[in-house]
Amino acid sequence: MAIDYHHLKARHFAPVRQRYSARDSMLYALSLGLGNDPLDHSALPYVYEGKDGQGLRTLPSQAVVLGYPGFWAREPDTGIDWIKVLHGEQRMRLHRPLPPAAEVVGHNQVTHLTDKGEGKGCIMVTERRLETAAGELLATVQQVSFLRGDGGFSQTGQAGSGQPSDAPLPALQPTPEDRAPDFTDIQTTRPEAALLYRLSGDYNPLHADPAVAQAAGFERPILHGLASYGLVARALLRQCAGGDAAGFRALDIRFASPVFPGETLVTEIWRVPGSPSHYQLRAKVQERDKVVLSHGFAELA
Repeated sequence: MAIDYHHLKARHFAPVRQRYSARDSMLYALSLGLGNDPLDHSALPYVYEGKDGQGLRTLPSQAVVLGYPGFWAREPDTGIDWIKVLHGEQRMRLHRPLPPAAEVVGHNQVTHLTDKGEGKGCIMVTERRLETAAGELLATVQQVSFLRGDGGFSQTGQAGSGQPSDAPLPALQPTPEDRAPDFTDIQTTRPEAALLYRLSGDYNPLHADPAVAQAAGFERPILHGLASYGLVARALLRQCAGGDAAGFRALDIRFASPVFPGETLVTEIWRVPGSPSHYQLRAKVQERDKVVLSHGFAELA
């Protein structure tokens, strides 16, 4: 049965009110490997509140785990074949720096449903406006999901019902092939990285239980896609911003392949000619020479 375009676009999501503490922010940073090197002074302000009297800072990528409505696609009213859902891309715009502790509210809605055709799936974009309790906009987060089992709803006939189909988001661009990257960042993930990262709210057993991972076709638990996203954000801060998150504006990326905890992530970053605040990037696993994050775009003030 085809998904109901109008129902999903109009689906009500209750506001997600969440209070996070300085401890939560430090735990998020620790799960991404900050503090692995005790002499890395650029990492210390994100895991320790007493650096030079400046107080604790918050990694900008933490916005993607705040105000999250959970894996709502598996709820019966959606009609989505949730077993076949893949997280395809993550896009984020920061409108002001995240405070190290706050009460925030996530307002979520489905903004795009793009039919690829019967047997080819559907692209769904869920957008979250993350606000302070006082209503100030902190971040706009877009999760692009590939609904592999739900294509064909805009077609007429037995397989579809002639419903509308939205134009897709502007496509992310591949990184340059004609020149070497301007920056290269290398970071080794810890074997327990997924077990730490799940404490930020994603308790999917795929990232913890070997039996579940093997049933899904993986040799062992994989790292969360949003953890690898956070690792790339950290690489940008280290290589292009001197570790200071104050000027971090945006990060969009495509998930190309899973990362296993303990592997080494190599992030390659290119300056965009004529746009000094814009960068393109990708990341690969050194041990397997495998691109795992691609079509990246970032903006730093």
